[in-house]
Amino acid sequence: MKSRTGKFRATVKILVILAPAPWTGMAIGGGCKIAKIAELPVTMIDMHPMVTAQINGVDAMFIADSGAFYSMLSPASTAEFKLSTFPAPFGLFVRGVGGAASVSVARVKVFTLAGVPIHNVDFLVGGGDAGGGGVGLLGQNVFSIGDVEYDLAKGAIRLIHEEGCKKVNLAYWVTGTSQPYSMMDIEWTTPRSPHTTGTATINGVSIRVMFDTGAYTSVLSERAAERAGVRVDSPGVTDAGYSRGIGQHPVKTWIAPFASFKLGDEEIRNTRLRIGEPGIDTADMLIGADFFLSHRIYVASKQHKLFFTYNGGAVFNLKPSPAPDPAQVPSSAATPAPASDAPPAESAPDEPKDAAAYSRRGTAFAARRDFQHAIADLDRACELAPDEPNYFYERGIARRDSGQLIPALADFDQAIKIKFDHVPALAARAELRLQNGDAVAAVEDLEAADNAAAKEADVRFRLGLDYQHADLMPQSVAQLDLWIAAHGDDARLGQALGNRCWAKALLGQDLKSALKDCDSALGRIGKKNTGSAAVLLSRGVVRFRLGDYDKSIADFDAALALRPKSAWSLYGRGIAKIRRSKAVEGQADLAAAAAIWPSIADDFAKRDITP
Repeated sequence: MKSRTGKFRATVKILVILAPAPWTGMAIGGGCKIAKIAELPVTMIDMHPMVTAQINGVDAMFIADSGAFYSMLSPASTAEFKLSTFPAPFGLFVRGVGGAASVSVARVKVFTLAGVPIHNVDFLVGGGDAGGGGVGLLGQNVFSIGDVEYDLAKGAIRLIHEEGCKKVNLAYWVTGTSQPYSMMDIEWTTPRSPHTTGTATINGVSIRVMFDTGAYTSVLSERAAERAGVRVDSPGVTDAGYSRGIGQHPVKTWIAPFASFKLGDEEIRNTRLRIGEPGIDTADMLIGADFFLSHRIYVASKQHKLFFTYNGGAVFNLKPSPAPDPAQVPSSAATPAPASDAPPAESAPDEPKDAAAYSRRGTAFAARRDFQHAIADLDRACELAPDEPNYFYERGIARRDSGQLIPALADFDQAIKIKFDHVPALAARAELRLQNGDAVAAVEDLEAADNAAAKEADVRFRLGLDYQHADLMPQSVAQLDLWIAAHGDDARLGQALGNRCWAKALLGQDLKSALKDCDSALGRIGKKNTGSAAVLLSRGVVRFRLGDYDKSIADFDAALALRPKSAWSLYGRGIAKIRRSKAVEGQADLAAAAAIWPSIADDFAKRDITP
């Protein structure tokens, strides 16, 4: 996230108020000393590094986002915490993945970070939800107060003060010669551009990179990929779907093969990288949370250098298996890096010392899809703190994602038993129950989550889709109404509008507003986006119910051009053609739909739609 004006000054009080942590410091050698200003515990949720803080005494999760020039709240979170806003300096807006967003400012009376209350802290307000259940972003006004160490694999970010370390190796955790480290130059920072940036090479071509923990995966711009000889239509390039960021628009991405990627002393040969548009004009590539999880990184601000070591496992594009792809394992120009599928073994003093530390390391393993180690750590967290619901929920997510559905359900049960209104566990259990065909119990969970969540909460997007899966369209519309009202700048707004249109289409109610929803959704998603097939289907059903059969057929045609095997679009087009006295063509579509989905006629009849 980049500011388009330099007039908004970072809050300096964070620097002077944060007290030194119990770790008072250490001598590195050569007169170099480092001392920890604060340690921020990090829990990985959906590839987002989450830090817990407090807003006026209420717990709130923030994404630790080194790519954000300033800390930020979403408009929905501002409303949820009942914070008033005032105009930002004239001309200030932010730009990132998905486009630009206008901003305002909210002042938090007491913002508590690392256990220290800080009074009257300003946050920018704008853009979509941060993701991972977070209320906003912690940006460079926090991370630039000194040196910063990113140790996400062990669940920590450390803010560090150093003295006398001009020419010293600050990868202080490396002992002896058994573990190599890499070093690279980074650019000078300014209040206008406080980000950590440097130079890498890809296929021998120099590119500018920004280190961005807020990007859940690293992404290379299309223009930089083309300079390196790779286009989105080159051999071996595959579709990777869409990603989203602070802007209103989803961004198309691809996975492409590259002969070489070199950063500092570390090189990965014959690898794959994600291509997309990072949404900034000052860097060719965002080095995202996947890289941070596979490395321990020290940003030495005064030296203008970055030191890092490789933890093991895949560096980019994490796979369903914990075993690393050989093409994702880097090598050092000096000494080969270890190629194990887990971080190198550490000495006993560096092992987790309590349940919280085991939980944080476990969620980091889970984010890297190393479920064996993740579940082992989370087992230990649950043993040490059997009354903490979050640990059971986190283990349930790891078990669910590794295919252990019955144990996952038991973990969600336990989390809810400890805390009856644990919204994430309620939603997760509801989805497993729907998957198991237990709709009655699933609806009970959805209703409990609905009652417990704030009306502006991001989880309402998820609840709206879950109610659709339970075939409860009025409840789905109610959830999406609440979400859309509070999330007008979110990149998922097009999807939410499309799903609300679908629910209204199936209900056969409020059809004119349903049509507006579908039109707005298509404007945001784009008709060439494969995700628009569902919206075109929805609009086709709406227009059929309105008696506009020709336009209905046109929508079904467009949907089938994107998804030719859609039984719903084929059947809908068939009955629309029959209504237009094209019986032979219509019956052919009905037969084709039934061949794909034998019960499709019953599904339509249940909605009072028949030939």
